[in-house]
Amino acid sequence: MPESYGVLIRARTVSEAWEKCVIECWKNGVEVPTEYGEKCKEILGLLVVVEEPFAEPRVHRGDVFTAIKGSLEKYISEILEGTLDWAVQEGKIHYTYHERLFNYPPKGINQIEYIINKLLETSFSRRAQAITWVPERDMWADSPPCLQRIWCTIRDGKLITHASWRSRDIFRAMHMNMLVMTELQRRISERLNVEVGPYIDFSDSAHIYEKTYPEVEHFINVLEKRRNKLS
Repeated sequence: MPESYGVLIRARTVSEAWEKCVIECWKNGVEVPTEYGEKCKEILGLLVVVEEPFAEPRVHRGDVFTAIKGSLEKYISEILEGTLDWAVQEGKIHYTYHERLFNYPPKGINQIEYIINKLLETSFSRRAQAITWVPERDMWADSPPCLQRIWCTIRDGKLITHASWRSRDIFRAMHMNMLVMTELQRRISERLNVEVGPYIDFSDSAHIYEKTYPEVEHFINVLEKRRNKLS
């Protein structure tokens, strides 16, 4: 079986996990075409286990997108506070994750509140999940949601959170995605009065787009130079 199928990454922190994923895809990803007319390096079935989601450093200093002042805070507000939901209502964008998780259409179901209530009722429940996919809206959309499902349970007094993604840009999106998903995990854990446990992240297709190859190559060269200095 090719090395780009069924890859497992284990890491202590979010930043370490992201770094390992970038390196793995760059070195072992298989180059395939995309629907956007460019190539990408791809891993099919990338499973990431972050053992201590809030251990520092959470933010990798090599992620230029997260490093932009206010970008992480803005992204967290969009997903967890719904600051961009108005654009969905006005038809300017197709969806936001906040809309799908906290106000699932068409009936406006708050799935995060359901997760909390389900685990307050039965801490070990395997039913505490939220989905984003709305078939009648997403099957023919040009840009449907990448995040598909969040699943939570409590084990040994800690909230375990899984997130499943159908498609993932490792270099430009994955780090920020994991940071906001673990922030959601923290907020849920506070409502449940339990500790934050491991965060487990799965991507059906995790990839690096051809247009970012030079940036990724530079990123990895910087990592290698830094390690050489320390050795």
